[in-house]
Amino acid sequence: MPRATNNKAVPDEPLRPGASVTLYDVAERAKVSGMTVSRVINGNAHVSDKTREKVMRAIDELGYKVNVAARAARVGTLRVGLLYSNPSAAFLSAFLVGAMGQCNRSGAELILEHCADLKSQRKAIERLISVGADGILVPPPLCDSRSALKHLKEIGMPTVAVATAKPSPQASAVRIDDYDGARAMTKYLLSEGHTDIAFIKGDPEHTPAQLRYQAFIDTMREAGLQVPAERIAQGMFTYRSGLLAARELLGQKTRPSAIFASNDDMAAAAIAVAHGLHLQVPEDVAIAGFDDTPVAVTVWPELTTIHQPIAEMGRAAVELVIDHVKERRAGHDVPPKHQLMPYRLEVRESTAASE
Repeated sequence: MPRATNNKAVPDEPLRPGASVTLYDVAERAKVSGMTVSRVINGNAHVSDKTREKVMRAIDELGYKVNVAARAARVGTLRVGLLYSNPSAAFLSAFLVGAMGQCNRSGAELILEHCADLKSQRKAIERLISVGADGILVPPPLCDSRSALKHLKEIGMPTVAVATAKPSPQASAVRIDDYDGARAMTKYLLSEGHTDIAFIKGDPEHTPAQLRYQAFIDTMREAGLQVPAERIAQGMFTYRSGLLAARELLGQKTRPSAIFASNDDMAAAAIAVAHGLHLQVPEDVAIAGFDDTPVAVTVWPELTTIHQPIAEMGRAAVELVIDHVKERRAGHDVPPKHQLMPYRLEVRESTAASE
């Protein structure tokens, strides 16, 4: 059975005065990757005798002690690490349902490690490795972190980036076509008679946010419509940022007839702001989102959105990383695989034809 833990790994015992020796210290001394050190520690046969001797020499010289409890816990069990830092609890919840379900079917264990910001990435990765992670899943927004993906590549860790719009050649990926999805939503709103459409942007560092906005602008231009600057508001994929953006858009003297938000959390916030201004949704303003997270059907009226199969993406990501680990253990080189999942337009009560 899988066990999800918000992992706070206990570091190895201090092994020299004033310092705590880590797996990375051993890797640096032996001039090998962290994954190679992990293989030696765990008795993996796919390590040359020469490399094994270098690692063992470095372990002796530094006085490194293996986390015996962690090693014993993982014997016979494949461990999938999840490095997360997502402002959308709804996205993470849906992803966990899929990932944990697939781990259960595969007899693997899921380990969670929170990464607060870019500076803490390396430490979070080291904590996952220290408790025996065999492969790591990286959902948004860390899926777009070049430094995190580069580091995981350097240490030879099987990695799957989830929901990135621009997959890195350094890691496998599971995603949808965010550009096409946003085009489909924009075309739908246009077909409903909306020509004055406002847009709430997502985190500018997140590639899906960039493509969703670009698709909106491109599709409006193809329809012969220019989008004024005042019809664009910056959000960060959080409900609170959606409140601020919607107040900006709906507080204007002339309101847009529709708002397309880059995710459901911000779209739900826009509905709340509309209600607070005594506006009827969709009669006074139509509102659409993206992702189809649970919030889409818990708000009133229910949200028109692009369904991103988040739980299925979680399952696919676990399958990919497990296959990758097994191939590595068998001594095979595994090139990155990029898997494209289908999306669909979900039309609900938050949109209607413009009067």
